[in-house]
Amino acid sequence: MISIKEMGKQNVIVPEELAVKSMMAIAADPAHRSALLPPRSAGLVVGCTSYKRFVTQHDVGGGARINAWVDSMRASSPTHAKAAAALSASLEASHDEKYHKWVKQHPSALSNFDDIVAASKGKQIVMFLDYDGTLSPIVDDPDRAFMSDAMREAVRDAARHFPTAIVSGRCRDKVFSFVRLRELYYAGSHGMDIKGPSKTTKHTKAKGKGVLFQPASEFLPMLDEVHKALLQKTELIPGSRVENNTFSLSVHFRCVDEKIWSSLAEMVRSVLKDYPNLRLTLGRKVLEVRPSIKWDKGKALEFLLESLGFGDRNDVFPVYIGDDRTDEDAFMVLRDRGQGAGILVSKFAKETHASYSIREPAEVKEFLSRLVGWKRLPSSKN
Repeated sequence: MISIKEMGKQNVIVPEELAVKSMMAIAADPAHRSALLPPRSAGLVVGCTSYKRFVTQHDVGGGARINAWVDSMRASSPTHAKAAAALSASLEASHDEKYHKWVKQHPSALSNFDDIVAASKGKQIVMFLDYDGTLSPIVDDPDRAFMSDAMREAVRDAARHFPTAIVSGRCRDKVFSFVRLRELYYAGSHGMDIKGPSKTTKHTKAKGKGVLFQPASEFLPMLDEVHKALLQKTELIPGSRVENNTFSLSVHFRCVDEKIWSSLAEMVRSVLKDYPNLRLTLGRKVLEVRPSIKWDKGKALEFLLESLGFGDRNDVFPVYIGDDRTDEDAFMVLRDRGQGAGILVSKFAKETHASYSIREPAEVKEFLSRLVGWKRLPSSKN
């Protein structure tokens, strides 16, 4: 396993970034820039037809096309009309042949609960939970992504029995303001801002108590500059929102008209061209600006396990639950370690390294409650 010291020194470009960076490179070429930017007379509204024609003409990364990235934006942030259709389709997902086939490969964590706890026998379960879309619903206003009191109680109960961490792309302080549980570990900014519990529990006697790790501290002045520039640039894009996550930045396009996504992408690109040490990635309905260091949610998971004393041990069973493509880094770590269970929150079939699936936050709460109930049984200690 890579050491924590080595993790902080290396740079990485994850596969999902290749299309983004290639689009940015092509856009920087004067020969192609006019094909990407809208005519001056068109204002901010960009025709999708001409943009589609442009992106299909340029292959990226050995055959992958730029429009795969645009399609990903479209899939992760449907218009309101499409959202209604998606909601209707989700009600029938259990009857969909594609979904049924996918569930066979990524079975329900609730239906297979007994198998999961059986695999954890004799091992210490450690819980890792994403926030948005996992503990709270996805909402238009990211400042109103509140978790329910019932969910908070379920997480609190889980933390009484298992070391529990919230791993989010959000600013650590922002996530804490939503969760408000001092006995948890918090890893904000995709794991680049990690802090241990401020409330003592039986699990915080380990050396992980009070841990504070910020591998991207040197990027703070740069990110502050980019944040200000993005605020200024994107104020012309209706519905866009820039969020400062301290060690990363989020440009939310959930409420942006699909016709002007290319304009938004170009504005972000125009800011980042002067900052080669920052990278652009795509999350769920959001463009993410991050430092170019080899650090992600998977590395945060490894760091926390090591801090808890489970870095090289076989008697640990990490459970990671998340809904976003940024959670895939953690799912891959679990697969590589051959330990624990990765659980994807999704109502739709999608590519994932998770072993199991759960449909929505309500099922996450049910899973946590069942896990606590199982832990209270005398048989769980055998």
